[in-house]
Amino acid sequence: MSIALTHAAEVQQSGVNGRISLERNHKRIRVFFAGHVIADTTRAVYLFEKGHLPVYYIPRDDVRTDSLEPLDATTWCPWKGKARYWDLVVDDRRAERSLWGYDEPLKDSLDLSWYVAFYWHKMDAWYEEDQQVFVHPRDPYVRVDVLPSSRHVEVFIGDTLVADTTHPRLLFETSLPVRYYIPRIDVRSEFFTGSDAKTSCPYKGTASYLSFTGSDDSDPVEDAAWYYPFTTAEASGIGDHVSFYPDGARIVVDGAPVEGCPTPL
Repeated sequence: MSIALTHAAEVQQSGVNGRISLERNHKRIRVFFAGHVIADTTRAVYLFEKGHLPVYYIPRDDVRTDSLEPLDATTWCPWKGKARYWDLVVDDRRAERSLWGYDEPLKDSLDLSWYVAFYWHKMDAWYEEDQQVFVHPRDPYVRVDVLPSSRHVEVFIGDTLVADTTHPRLLFETSLPVRYYIPRIDVRSEFFTGSDAKTSCPYKGTASYLSFTGSDDSDPVEDAAWYYPFTTAEASGIGDHVSFYPDGARIVVDGAPVEGCPTPL
């Protein structure tokens, strides 16, 4: 067992004041840039920090260090210490200040000196095993469940009934409200047109949007609904289904309105 792996196993605990913690990640993580694999590891750890998304920290031995150019710039974190930075340079492409690491651990905190971390958006692609991951690392404590239901779901925009089904799929995602996904056949497509908007979710896939074009009783609403043309495996049950923002539409489930809750997808 390598030193880095031994260390990762020992530090699955909280650091200063419980603000940060490390946890072993058992998946193979690969980072691609400019057509090259920049990092390839089965020894990554998650770093959890209060108020932030989890970050992959990758052993330095598993990073292509010949493509790194060190920088003089540093920053300070009271929980992790002094960070140093590198540019990533491959052929004629440069990702400025795209990696960071902590050379010296703080007293009574976690030792991160074995690892470096990448700015997600500055890389071309990330993979967990052989599946591409988008936006940010998947939090191992976030769960997505899609369940078939026989609840009666009606959706109104203004006074116009735009969807009505007794065959919805309900999506349950950790810490977020229930989302009601309606079969396309039960959505009144004559009231909608495609939008150029797109968003991505590491747990569900890339969403496309539909705008409500308006009716005699209701004004147009841009990006009133969304759907996933292609989903991740865990969200496959919402394929060919449409969902609506409860703050922009009136969603009624078994006769009871769902309160508006403007939260991210």
